[in-house]
Amino acid sequence: MQLAQESSPLVDFQDVSFSYKGSKQEILRNVNVIFKSHSFYFLTGDSGMGKTSFMKLIYSGLLPTSGKIDVFGANTKDLNINTLPSFRQQIGIVQQDCELFEHLNIQENVALVLKLQGVEAKRANVYAEELLAWTGLGEYLKRFSKELSEGQKQRVAVARAVIRRPKLLLADEPTGNVDEAQSKRLIGLFKELVKMGTTVIIATHNRQLISANGYCEYRLKNGELRQYNSLRGTSSLTAQLMRKA
Repeated sequence: MQLAQESSPLVDFQDVSFSYKGSKQEILRNVNVIFKSHSFYFLTGDSGMGKTSFMKLIYSGLLPTSGKIDVFGANTKDLNINTLPSFRQQIGIVQQDCELFEHLNIQENVALVLKLQGVEAKRANVYAEELLAWTGLGEYLKRFSKELSEGQKQRVAVARAVIRRPKLLLADEPTGNVDEAQSKRLIGLFKELVKMGTTVIIATHNRQLISANGYCEYRLKNGELRQYNSLRGTSSLTAQLMRKA
């Protein structure tokens, strides 16, 4: 079943199936789903059900075994060495292992994203400092990843993913290693991004987080993706943004 929502499609799965080469297990089986722009989604499911694989399929880290995935109107199977970089520049990715550059301090890690897009170094560093301060890491700007806790690394990864205000944010367990106060702060940041036009998809096991926010939840189980609860708040927000556009 394909569920219609307000605003335009950003990610469109059409009869998508996926399994790893040599494996008989189907991670996805004939999945049809549309993720709309200006919206917030939770992706849930037990460990091993394929949440990380699902995220990778969206940013073309993996390709579907069958079916079609359109992201920003482009078929991910058609992306190549020339088009993939500009495609991924529109996506912010927060992975569980953070993947920070160990030879750069955390301010440099975050600012690098903007510098690679041609933003002047001083300006990029100022933006990085402001965003890291907002996440509670203002006193750690010159520290390196090996000096940080896992929760602190997670916040750096979030700052790096959102600093360029991407069209799409994919976050794999972004609150897994942070306390409740920081979790609320990060979710608040994600909500602000939605108001500015970003679509946010968060993979999580945190039922309390989902219940407290009430956005659309999709659950992966045995290769199927099903909507678990209805939207609350996102529809009115996207309608307001569409009227202002």
